[in-house]
This record gives sequence, C-alpha cells and structure tokens, in this order.
Amino acid sequence: MKKFWLILLILATAVFAQQRKTLSTLDLEQEFKNPINSPGISVNQNSFEIPAEKKSPGLAILYSFLLPGMGELYANNYNSGKYFTIAEGIFWGTYIGMNVYANARENDYKAFAETYGSANISEKDADYFATIGQYDNIEIYNDEKALERNFDEMYDTEIYYWKWQNTEDRKTYRNIRTSSEQTFNDLRFVVGAMILNRIASAINAVRLVASYNSSLSEEMGWNLSVEMRNSINLPTSLNLNFQTSF
Repeated sequence: MKKFWLILLILATAVFAQQRKTLSTLDLEQEFKNPINSPGISVNQNSFEIPAEKKSPGLAILYSFLLPGMGELYANNYNSGKYFTIAEGIFWGTYIGMNVYANARENDYKAFAETYGSANISEKDADYFATIGQYDNIEIYNDEKALERNFDEMYDTEIYYWKWQNTEDRKTYRNIRTSSEQTFNDLRFVVGAMILNRIASAINAVRLVASYNSSLSEEMGWNLSVEMRNSINLPTSLNLNFQTSF
C-alpha cells in the first residue's frame, strides 16, 4: 500500500513539473511576440517630437538679390527659379558684351581724333571729346566763345589743340563717338532689367517659402521614442525609435 502512494506521488510531481515547464515556455514566447502586453514585463516609453525647421522669407529675399533663382532653390522649388537664373546669365552676357563694344568704340574715336584731327587726347575729359566733334578746329571754337563773351570756356591752343583735315573726317569721328556713348547709355537699361529680375525672383521666392512652411506643418513630422523594457525572464533592454512622416 505504501508503494502505491509513493508511485502516485512521483507521477503527480512529474506532471506538475511538465506543466510548469510548458507554461514558462509559452510565457517566454509571448514576451517576444507581444512584450508590452506580456505578464512579468514593464515598459517605460518616452517620446520626443522634433519640429521640422521652417524657411525664412528674409533669407529667400537675400539669396534672390545675390543671385536670382537662389531664393527658389532655398525654398526647395527650383522649377521656376531656374528661369530667373537663366535670365540673369543672359543679362550679364549682354552687359559684358555691350561694355566691351562701347570701350572698343571709345578707343576707336580717340585714335581717330589723334590721327585725323591732330588732337592732343592725353588727359582730356568727356566735354573735350564732345567739343571737337562740333568744330573743325580750335580757332573756330575759341572765336565763337569770345563772341559769346564766355572767355572762361575758351581752350588753351597748345594743350587742347585740334584741327580736322576735312569736315567728313569730323563727321566720321562724331558717328563713332555717338555709337560708343549710346552703348554706354543703353547699359543702364540692362542694369535696370537685372534689378527687376531680382525683385521678381524675391517675390516668387517669398511665395514659395510661404507655401513650403504651410505644407511643412501639415505633412511633415518627426518622432523620437525611447523605450526601456524590464522583464523577469529577459535582461533589461533600451530601444530607440526614430520615425519621420511626409
């Protein structure tokens, strides 16, 4: 009879041990599958919202004035900005070309005056070169000023001497000089176009920055979460999660 109860006790102990082992295995498996809801585990979680940086309209204006199109690039929208940059390149090319041409014509009319008008062109101002295109020689000019009693406008014949060989040479000189001066004057329109291009680019860049900032607050977010897991069956672990949404 004692042997019967001893055998029964041994069988009961074995069954209880097997059931406890099965439960421990299932609990551990459950922790890996769903650690937050599993018994015997605690999770500490902290989340940090990192706000996305907005664009500055002031910087967009500054970039646009430095180089049209750069404000649009700063606003992450260069589709329209590239046309302002292309226009700026065309304006600069036009300005440089016209400036080179005007200076070349200036050198031409000065050399022409020296060769065909016997003019002393050294250290002369713009008024002198305008005057010699109106009079055949310095004597005629001084006589006219004397008759007008504008003696202070008369030229020293040794320093400001000129005398054209004929009227046709003087007219040729005047045409060359007019071409140079007109080109220099036209440069102001190119500069004006460059200024307008910058203003238009700045306005467009500010509009794009406003649109960017508006969409940013609606569509873009950043999240950084920190989780600390304390488990009975597992060592303590630390998880960092970084998420973005667009």
